[in-house]
Amino acid sequence: MKKFLTLVMASVLCLSLVACGSGKGSDNGDSSSSTESASGTEAASVADLDKIKEKGKIVIGVTDFEPMDYKDADGNWVGFDADMANEFAKSLGVTAEFVEIDWDNKALELSSGNIDCVWNGMTLTDEVKSAMDCSNPYCNNAQIVIVPSDKADQYQSVDSLGDLNFAVETGSAGEEQAKANGLKYTGVQNQASALMEVAAGTSDAAIIDSLMAAAMVGEGTSYDKLTYTVGLNSEEYGVGFRKGSDLTAELNEFLKTSYSDGTMKQIAEKYGVQAALIAQ
Repeated sequence: MKKFLTLVMASVLCLSLVACGSGKGSDNGDSSSSTESASGTEAASVADLDKIKEKGKIVIGVTDFEPMDYKDADGNWVGFDADMANEFAKSLGVTAEFVEIDWDNKALELSSGNIDCVWNGMTLTDEVKSAMDCSNPYCNNAQIVIVPSDKADQYQSVDSLGDLNFAVETGSAGEEQAKANGLKYTGVQNQASALMEVAAGTSDAAIIDSLMAAAMVGEGTSYDKLTYTVGLNSEEYGVGFRKGSDLTAELNEFLKTSYSDGTMKQIAEKYGVQAALIAQ
């Protein structure tokens, strides 16, 4: 699966270079222009930073999504995103509090003030960028099809998927790909649930993030009888804040610093996602 992740990221990077050639410029180091582009519009500044420092914590919306955010044996949230969030909180002089949210309601949870940010391998879709201020992208990803290993040979192209019933996380990029390709699907709570549906035989297939697939699917993983087949797209991850939040620029600076000093790479290597990192 690590070899697969490398291959996926190589193809994604090629597509990203084409996008950059058309003026996207996601990793040019200009945090202000990238943030403004990701947000879609300039909003009035919101002083979230002072509020967070006053209460001594930053509340982060997550779901169960290995290797980005998941609980260890002691019930603590760990993963690449969780560890990075803890480091960011430390840089602000506060602690990180993780709250498991309904992914389909992430924008509402954010705008209502129940959480301060969404940091959970969040794909920077047009819908996300219109609802939140978004950080610079920090990881490449793709949506891929998961099927039982003994049926993989039958499903090697998008055209072959039409008769399958898919499980997808409600409100996710996987659901968007199911809709875009005219596939039959059932929405479930999270990507882990989508994998369980396929393993149990209650769904024929799932669409999940390639980074999760590398950690959870195939030989030596929790789902050794499942495998990947078709890659459906290429995409990027970012962190979401309230519109106009001054935390967006603060995080962009943190991402730049943690990439330069090696902290981001060290954490990525711990969870096997270093091939997906985007230079800051």
